[in-house]
Amino acid sequence: MSSGRIFTRILLASPRRSQPISRSTPLNRKWGTQHRYHSSEGQLKDGAAQARSIWTTRGALSLATLTGLSTYLYGAFSSANIGDNLPSAFWRAEPKPVYGSLKDMGIAIDEIRRAIGEDAISTDDEDLIAHGYSEWSTTNTDRLPIAVAYPRSTGEVSQIAKICHKYRVPMIPFSGGTSLEGNFAAPFGGMSIDFTHMNGVLDFHEADMDIVVQPAVSWMNLNQQIKDSGLFFPVDPGPSVCPFPAFHASANGQSLIEQAKIGGMVGTNCSGTNAVRYGTMKDWVVNLTVVLADGTVIKTRRRPRKSSAGYNLNGLFIGSEGTLGLVTEITLKLAVIPHETSVAVVTFPSVRDAAAAASQVMRAGIPVAAMEIMDEIQMYVVNKSGSTARKWKEVPTLFFKFSGTKAGVQENIGLVKAIAKAHKAGEFEFARGAHEQQTLWSARKEALWSMLALRGKGAEVWSTDVAVPLSRLADIIEISKKELDNLGLFASVLGHIGDGNFHESIMYDRMNPNERRAVEKCVHDMVDRALEMDGTCTARQGEHGVGLGKKEYLAKELGPATIGVMRSIKGALDPYWLMNPGKIIDFTA
Repeated sequence: MSSGRIFTRILLASPRRSQPISRSTPLNRKWGTQHRYHSSEGQLKDGAAQARSIWTTRGALSLATLTGLSTYLYGAFSSANIGDNLPSAFWRAEPKPVYGSLKDMGIAIDEIRRAIGEDAISTDDEDLIAHGYSEWSTTNTDRLPIAVAYPRSTGEVSQIAKICHKYRVPMIPFSGGTSLEGNFAAPFGGMSIDFTHMNGVLDFHEADMDIVVQPAVSWMNLNQQIKDSGLFFPVDPGPSVCPFPAFHASANGQSLIEQAKIGGMVGTNCSGTNAVRYGTMKDWVVNLTVVLADGTVIKTRRRPRKSSAGYNLNGLFIGSEGTLGLVTEITLKLAVIPHETSVAVVTFPSVRDAAAAASQVMRAGIPVAAMEIMDEIQMYVVNKSGSTARKWKEVPTLFFKFSGTKAGVQENIGLVKAIAKAHKAGEFEFARGAHEQQTLWSARKEALWSMLALRGKGAEVWSTDVAVPLSRLADIIEISKKELDNLGLFASVLGHIGDGNFHESIMYDRMNPNERRAVEKCVHDMVDRALEMDGTCTARQGEHGVGLGKKEYLAKELGPATIGVMRSIKGALDPYWLMNPGKIIDFTA
């Protein structure tokens, strides 16, 4: 690794005059130090006198400074573990990470088998495909992992990390496998670490309203287990149970039932339909147990709800998509199940009217539990697929959830109805009982599956999202909707409109390069427009995450200085770039 030129100015003082080393003098080249002193014959005429004049207090301190700096530079640059010892500014000069050879990776596989058991590693082709390719992701790579590891505890994850670190094997965490942006792809090969067997509830502190879980716990199963306590985990990432039997096992072996898991939700800072009321994943994590790249195990903080004990490490790891460490235990806050819940749907003549009404509901401070939008195409998709128990009007529709006390719910319903009426809304339809609530909400829950069910041979669905400030929501949805209509392809708008977010779902022929280019341009234009409106390329602080698919947008959104800080953090925690490499940011700009 070339260090580049490091320049400095050190003032060497003497009683007669000071002689600075020129700023253009390199102190270091290629790990060596070169000091150039330009002295006239007169200055060196009497060496003994010169030495006596330098050894004043001031001269001695200056010489000590020079000696200390030289020693530091020599020690840093001569270290065998360059990535571990250099400051990030020096470390980033490395052109690219160097990963282990196939032979090294094979040795690592054998050591892991000896460490945690023969059955803990799979090199089966079907397993590798299932852990390196996603048929609903917008981005996939040509490479697959070399093996899949199945740990059962934090200790085993630590052992795997130590061995992978030793042989420079990339590590890619795998939780539910529902990501849309190539988050678990393996562009550099390496070891997929599947947390399937780490699916337990470790501790339930009912009186404290928190619970400790492993990463493969399904959010739906978690709520089912604790429902009798009167508590629930409110982060709802949307459709996780597919109503179509054909999807229950896909071609590459991936099961599509109840896949969203807590580990992946932490990795992408997931949110979902309840975010408008309850926030995103970052708001519900108390602490994390994390295995770092070298196998070190840390806990981010203790269990109190409030703590100012040092840096907010939760915030560092949540949304990092496994690029900084492997999350093996999560302590989650829980909420009280509301006493009263009501679900309603209401139609509008245009998407802009629906979006404007939603924006005003938020501006009025009405505490709706959820507020979702679907355009007329998406409503048609739901009807066509037959995924729900009823037929819907094929016009732009808002879906509302209200929760709280009985009086509070009724008051909020009245306020929302008044705002909707001012934006040309039709009649509200309210659910009577829990069964009707499920029926009314089912159209939104099954939106993705409904679109996927209509795919013909060779067809793909490109699903992506952005978010903007609420005041710009109606504008961007209206413009994006027109662009989708102009594509001439089957495309819809839907989303968690209560927090300024919407999705585009576009069906296209993957074998037709012209269609692919047209879809890419439409998506790129939507993202650029969101950024121009001071929005974000990955909505709701990372519901889908950045992964491989949105790295270029992230750089445009945040700028090189902020990306540089992220790169420095990555280099400090993972100097060999082994943790899910290629995701969020690249090694060099």
